[in-house]
Amino acid sequence: MSLTMYSASVPAFVRLLGSLRAILEKAAAQAEARKIEPAALVGFRLYPDMFPLSRQVQIATDMMKGCVARLAGVEPPRYEDSETTFAELVARIDKTLAFIGQFQPAQIDGSEDKAIQLKSPRGELNFSGQDYLQFFVLPNAYFHVTTAYNILRHNGVEIGKQDFLGRA
Repeated sequence: MSLTMYSASVPAFVRLLGSLRAILEKAAAQAEARKIEPAALVGFRLYPDMFPLSRQVQIATDMMKGCVARLAGVEPPRYEDSETTFAELVARIDKTLAFIGQFQPAQIDGSEDKAIQLKSPRGELNFSGQDYLQFFVLPNAYFHVTTAYNILRHNGVEIGKQDFLGRA
């Protein structure tokens, strides 16, 4: 079986979001057990010019839901970006999983050459569907989930590589 646009996107996103959800749940449990204010973790940045944990999760979910929607030719849902707690971040992930879970392979497969256009503060970005997935969304999704993982690990949350990789 060859790699299709659906199989290169939706299953990878489901697994990545599942891992992100699990590490956030571990962080929430450990914050409670250690009497750490959860807001200190949710608002933590690795460096002053980097986004906090909450924004890392928001961008990762936006990347994944936007990708699936655009490849399928539908408008991505808009989220408020107002999450300030672990529970709200987990709910956002669940909402994203529910959204991308409703797509079927036939809606996404064959979108390799689909024109994808994004508006950005730096100007208009234009991609083929395959380049959008392979060179824009996947690297960004992994970057932001990795950064969320690193924020939590830096703050002593007991997570490891297997937590990031998720379950096979």
